[in-house]
Amino acid sequence: MARQGTFPLTDWLETHWTTPAFGGWLLAVLALCFFGAATNTMAGWLYVLSGTILALLVLSAILSVRSLSKIEVHRSPLNPVSAGDDLTIELIIENKSKSPKTLLQLWDMVPGVMEQPKNTAIEAIAPQGEHHWTYYLTTQQRGVYHWHEVELRSGSPLGLFSCRRSHEVPAKAVVYPQILPLNHCPLIDTIGQEDSDQKQSDRRFQAASEGVTKALRPYRYGDPMRMIHWRTSAKYDEFQVRELEVITGGEDIIICLDSGSSWKDDNFEQAVIAAASLYFYASHAQLNVKLWTAKTGLIYGNRTVLETLAAVSTEEDDSQHSLPKIPLIWITENPASFDNLPLGSRWLLFPQEADKIPSFLGQTLSGLIINSEQSLQTQLQKIPQ
Repeated sequence: MARQGTFPLTDWLETHWTTPAFGGWLLAVLALCFFGAATNTMAGWLYVLSGTILALLVLSAILSVRSLSKIEVHRSPLNPVSAGDDLTIELIIENKSKSPKTLLQLWDMVPGVMEQPKNTAIEAIAPQGEHHWTYYLTTQQRGVYHWHEVELRSGSPLGLFSCRRSHEVPAKAVVYPQILPLNHCPLIDTIGQEDSDQKQSDRRFQAASEGVTKALRPYRYGDPMRMIHWRTSAKYDEFQVRELEVITGGEDIIICLDSGSSWKDDNFEQAVIAAASLYFYASHAQLNVKLWTAKTGLIYGNRTVLETLAAVSTEEDDSQHSLPKIPLIWITENPASFDNLPLGSRWLLFPQEADKIPSFLGQTLSGLIINSEQSLQTQLQKIPQ
């Protein structure tokens, strides 16, 4: 695709061979003028001057093409960041030739949804040397962004011709949704209270020195002495620690994002932030929490959940994954979907219009109605209706 402000032919010549710069066009016109004058006057010195200028142009064109040969571009892996943080991008330009490369311009073709393409000037790269370029992108919105093109441009050595070459250097940037720090969340805490007896029983079992031994392993620094299995330790002449079987009782906390429906863009972004915040609040409380989306079904694990929420979109195909048949936390924009929720479920509603909220909400299932004009963090810490 031609760059803005350039002719398609000029752009094609620059990317496939080389194209004259303004100075090159000016010298070419002068050479033709001198050649025309020499033809009329038969003055030998005009022929020499015209030929010299043409030779200089040919040499400059050849050298501009050679200036971008034997150059390789590599990209360091991109670490995921949260929305609002800076994404660190590092490119390595390697000169494989035995001569220095000078006066280069490098463009990283970042997607327009993130920022405009970034560029830098490189004065020189030594023979068999490398140049490291690090820059930062400020991320505004969560998502998974892909781009693959890096362009090198040079007019070396005389600046009379411009040459540009594209390099395939794939990049994948994962921007996680923002996670709100919640001091408390009654929507989650009430579920924890219902299962408190079971969880206290589990904690007592895990803290006991007697129980069902699942396995023995070598002692690690920080292990409690009461967990050492002395008979086996004496046999192997090293401390062996017992790992007890963990009782997993009670119901999972399932946070479900209604990604199979259509949403207003602003509401959906807030819903994704709410899902991430609720998941990590429950995870930090050491509850057995999972996330459900229409595309992935049930998933768990911090990194997996963050990557899923970074990539989630509206109107996903929900034919492969049905809703779990146990109480869940349903995040939606459509109050009519409450009819399909299991008993004991809770909801988080992002209404399209505040004045069109059904009056029956809260009669059978409890939840929260999110007001787009108020702080989401504050509203998530309210008591459900």
